[in-house]
Amino acid sequence: MIGLDTNVLVRYLTQDDTGQARRVDAFLANAIEEGSRLYIDDIVLCETVWVLRGAYRLGKPAIIEVLDKVASTAMFSFDDRESLRGAIVDYRQGSGDFADYMIGRRNARAGCDHTVTFDRALSNETSFVPL
Repeated sequence: MIGLDTNVLVRYLTQDDTGQARRVDAFLANAIEEGSRLYIDDIVLCETVWVLRGAYRLGKPAIIEVLDKVASTAMFSFDDRESLRGAIVDYRQGSGDFADYMIGRRNARAGCDHTVTFDRALSNETSFVPL
């Protein structure tokens, strides 16, 4: 298994730098040919959302579409695909940041009853409790 950094994933998704995009595409084609699995860490996904929203000015619906496609790609491996899918659903329906929902899902998976927060955007979320 090979890990992907945020800049590689973003380049693959945006294809905005021709030279780097060709290198990423060739790398992915080779990985597919060899049957390699590519690991995308939760932090990489959170950073990717921040980059797509901040630098590329994508709106939430477009970001959710990207996350859905990445989560559904068979050659990509994640710490917990079901938690990732749950965080995408939470993000789609909620007013918090994608990273917040990843934190909430990871904490629940670790056995936490809930996550305390000062974030007002999460005040109506059942897995978060205001502090």
